[in-house]
Formats: sequence, structure tokens, C-alpha cells
Amino acid sequence: MFEAPESPYLVPFDSSFKMSHASTKPLTDEPEFRGKYRRKCTEHLNKLQRVLAAGDRRAVLCIFQAMDAAGKDGTIRAVMQGVDPSGCQVFTFKRPSELELDHDFLWRTTCRLPERGRIGIFNRSQYEEVLVVRVHPKILASQKLPGELNLETIWDERLHSIREQEAHLARNGTIILKFFLNVSKDEQKRRLLDRLDNTDKLWKFETHDVVERRYWEQYMLAYEEAMNATSRPWAPWYAIPADNKPYMRARVSEILIQTLKSIGLNYPEPTPLDLREFADARAELEGNTVP
Repeated sequence: MFEAPESPYLVPFDSSFKMSHASTKPLTDEPEFRGKYRRKCTEHLNKLQRVLAAGDRRAVLCIFQAMDAAGKDGTIRAVMQGVDPSGCQVFTFKRPSELELDHDFLWRTTCRLPERGRIGIFNRSQYEEVLVVRVHPKILASQKLPGELNLETIWDERLHSIREQEAHLARNGTIILKFFLNVSKDEQKRRLLDRLDNTDKLWKFETHDVVERRYWEQYMLAYEEAMNATSRPWAPWYAIPADNKPYMRARVSEILIQTLKSIGLNYPEPTPLDLREFADARAELEGNTVP
């Protein structure tokens, strides 16, 4: 299993993470995701993705979680711009369908895990079941759960299930990176008001987002507990400051690039049989033999 790249935003593996200590603003003067730096990151990621696809031994799963208006969509779009679309797949998880509710809570994301050689991106994920559902436990009534519901144990049980699945995936070649885009409540307010004031962004505005702001502290506690329970060397969480979008996108891009560089990706070496067949093919193409 791979080791998580170091970063000032890496959530510790010892359950010591405190949301109150996590900055929503840049901690460093590192470059933002603009101009030449952005193009350089895109070029690196595009090359690494091609080697990942050629090797066909590992998959990469990037999970994005955040409060509304933190910039998940824009970050995914900016970071993955220029990557071969055939090597990348993005899934967004909203309210579960009736079919999904007829399965366990991990089923709908498990069905969409990336194949070997591809980068999979989850815009929200199975973690919604220990975030929004934890903040609004009445949702559990619609989930057709067997037996008597115990709110004292269900969240730890779900986090245990997530942890076990991530360890299983890691053992079998899936590289897991989880990004919490950490936007401040004040910055979220500014962005939501901007959507109301800008006709080109009005379509993004949902009154539901304003309702969820009322539960900000409950969400922060749920995020803190989820990340402490599931940040592991083989499935790390990164709490990325999200008040500055270009900075946030640069840090996400860097972590993904560092990860792909660290796992020793190489184009597959041809076998002796391959080499003989290549030589025969060359001879035929050059007209030295008749098929």
C-alpha cells in the first residue's frame, strides 16, 4: 500500500485532528493555480495518467467532500482539465434513489469505483452517510435498516465499514486520496450572496444551502469525527484551505501529482515473446516478408 504524501494539510493518523485548528486560508506562500504553474501541473498530471493507464495495475480514487459553495465542482474541473477523458471518470452523489436504498449504504459508491488504469473522482461520497445523515438522523427512517436503530453506535459502525472497505481497496491496488475543502462560514456566505447577485450564477443557488448553514457546528463536528476515524496512511484525508480557490486547486493538484510520482509508475516492459512478435511485425511492415 502506498504512503500518503506529506503536506501541512494532511489529517493526522492518530485521531488528533481538530477542526478548530484547521485553517480555511493559505498557510504558505506557495504558487496559486494560475498561468504557467497551472499548465505545468496539467502537463505533469496528463503524462502520469497515461502511464497509469498503460500499466493497468492500479486505480486512483479521489474523494471530495465540503460544505456547499466550497468549490468542489470547480476544483475537479480545473485540476482534471487536460487529462484524457477516457482515463478519468467523475460521479456526483446526491439523494439516494429507491434502488440505492434497497442496498447497504456502501453499494452505490462501490458500483462506481474506478477500474485499474483510471482515475475516479467522487463529488460527495459514502461519507455523506456519516455527515449529512448524522446531522439529520431522521433520514435513517427511509433507509430500511434491519433491527432496532441505535444512534449511539450506528456512526461508529458505519465509519468502521468505510475504514475496512478502504483498507481492502488499498490492498488490491486502489490509491485513495480524500480532500475536505475547508471553506469558512463567512466565505460561504459571500459566495452564496454572489450567486444571488450574479445572473450567470443564479442557477447554482439553492435555498437548501442556506438551511444547512444553520447546522454549521454540527457539520464541523461530524467532519472532524469522520476524518479522525478514517484518515490512514493508505487512505489519507487532506483538509485543504478553500477560501482562496486558486490556492486550493494548486494544493489538490500537487498532492495528486506527488502521489502518482511516488508509486513507481512505469510503462510496461515487453516480454521476450513480445519482442520477437514486434520484430516479425516490423519485417512485414518494411516489406521484408510476405504474410
